[in-house]
Amino acid sequence: MPTLDFKGKQHIYAHHLTVPYRHLNADAAKSLRPAAADRAVADDNLIIHGDNLHALKALLPRYAGKVKCIYIDPPYNTGSQAWVFNDNVNSPLMQAWLKSSVDIEDLERHDKWLCMMWPRLHLLKELLSDDGVIFVSIDDHEQWRLLGMMEEIFGEENFVSTIIYVQNLGALPGRYMTQVTEYIHVFAKDVGCVNFARLPTDEDISDWQQDEIGYYKEGYGLVRAGTSSSREDRPNLFFPIYIGEDLSISLTPNSPKDTELLPRHSDGTDAVWRWGKERVESNTQDLVVKPHRRMGYQLITKVRPSIGETFTAKPRSLWYKPQYAAANGTNVINALMDEQRVFDFPKSVPLLADIIKFANVGPDDIVLDSFAGSGTTAHAVLSLNKADGGNRKFILVECEDYADTITAERVRRVINGVPGARDKTLQEGLGGSFTYCTLGEPIDDDGMLTGEYLPGYTQLAAYVLHTATGVSVGAGEMEQQDADGLFYGDGRLNYYLLYQPSIEYLQSGAGMLSAGQARRIGYAARQSGKKAIVFGAGKYIGQRELSAMGITFCQIPYEIHRLP
Repeated sequence: MPTLDFKGKQHIYAHHLTVPYRHLNADAAKSLRPAAADRAVADDNLIIHGDNLHALKALLPRYAGKVKCIYIDPPYNTGSQAWVFNDNVNSPLMQAWLKSSVDIEDLERHDKWLCMMWPRLHLLKELLSDDGVIFVSIDDHEQWRLLGMMEEIFGEENFVSTIIYVQNLGALPGRYMTQVTEYIHVFAKDVGCVNFARLPTDEDISDWQQDEIGYYKEGYGLVRAGTSSSREDRPNLFFPIYIGEDLSISLTPNSPKDTELLPRHSDGTDAVWRWGKERVESNTQDLVVKPHRRMGYQLITKVRPSIGETFTAKPRSLWYKPQYAAANGTNVINALMDEQRVFDFPKSVPLLADIIKFANVGPDDIVLDSFAGSGTTAHAVLSLNKADGGNRKFILVECEDYADTITAERVRRVINGVPGARDKTLQEGLGGSFTYCTLGEPIDDDGMLTGEYLPGYTQLAAYVLHTATGVSVGAGEMEQQDADGLFYGDGRLNYYLLYQPSIEYLQSGAGMLSAGQARRIGYAARQSGKKAIVFGAGKYIGQRELSAMGITFCQIPYEIHRLP
């Protein structure tokens, strides 16, 4: 398990921080109290320089199940030998990984690309919250292979859509057609948990109808079609709805002249409604009664936009705005970097902002980009925070050497402001802060056994907690709480770690669970009503006796594993 090493060139409150590589804008630097600095770093935005496979593993102990939105723009695998960001298969880090994982001489480039993406997508899924959404940009070279792989990992039932967006009307010359679009595959961790947002639309309001409530368009019929649409499938959704002479809707007849309407398929067999009784009764204003040749009437749902400061609607799968164009992304980063062309094919900030909005990222949610490139994702997050006062967090991972000079530097300038920028908001700066870090030494079983590498106490505690239980808590919250090694507790269990980062400690009796120590832990278990999990180098007491005390023992490094 890799770890994160926080190092830096900028030292703001360095002597007060355990992590001195933190970038703050000028106002934040003045207002941050030294006593609060350590706590603030733990919840800061992150820019990580290193292989994203290892970085994602390092993030798991703290962030598993906590990321609301993931956007990645991985290498497109075009076969080009001149490396650009969207063709990152020639990156030295990527090549090193491929050589250690597959026979690079025997497999075609598509196989290599899939081998690179497979473990990273699995890790990204673990990091997503239950209501989280992942967006993956791709072009024609791998889009259908990527879709199949994502269906395998996230499940076909969690497929949301493939967004086709116009990224360059000037276009890239193709062999047979001029290519103006790219794709974004969208999957949810659990689509039933996601409440997608509507997006601002420039659609002509005259295309919409109006009633006493506001604007609407006619949507689907109320009769369910497709899977789970028969009366046998959902018997609770088969019930009569009554249509009055005045086209009123109710669940009970109000007059002998009311028409009873039952859900039927086109072949006359029993179907079911899309809505249950309660929803029908409380939302009759969102139904349209229309004449039907066979059944007399049919019910159509109304689709309403959200109308606030802007007119919004459910987005279509074809995204086109001039602001989405690749040229816009290039112009923005060039303006930020003193009109120097430092990056090819950066995504546009409005595109990323709309992705984050569509995922319904809340004001305190986390957005992750593990192929960070020029840092557009961070720019979009900070822009949204500036607009609505939110506190969304970003985590960026970039493996290339420009992680500091381009990715992080762009974010520094966006935070502090660029005096020559045309946009007034960018002139003033978006505010915020981030911590820049690199990958430290991995937690390695062999290294622990030989003493070549021994992680710190809090680092190992966070790791064993996550691997044993799936719980993600940062190392900063893993301090040893008593002499017996208690470091964490939940509603059911207390966790103990007998460890010091010293080979002498591990080889001595100090790292062994003794009978006296076990009795104290057992007594605490009885008093608290919580059983205990103890990690240590060994024990002087049998597991049968420990079980009677409410203790389960796991040996390190051998038994750093997920408990049943």
